[in-house]
Amino acid sequence: MSVSFGILGPVVAWDGGAVPLDLKGPRHRAVLARLVIARGRVVPVTRLVEDLWTEPPAGGVGAVRTFVSALRRALEPERPPPRP
Repeated sequence: MSVSFGILGPVVAWDGGAVPLDLKGPRHRAVLARLVIARGRVVPVTRLVEDLWTEPPAGGVGAVRTFVSALRRALEPERPPPRP
């Protein structure tokens, strides 16, 4: 499946057709936008935490991991769940 992204204006993603994908809330969309503009480069989770919050919460790293997991489910619905 191919995915298209829009980051100028509201952050959106579409599947191969014109169907918008459910990206959840504003922080999920902010993480996606940050990853899209990184253009394939690694973005450390600590950097994502700094980008999302002026005063990062104690659980910021865990929250970002949760956002990324939800984005993976939305963008790659056929991907099997991770194994322990």
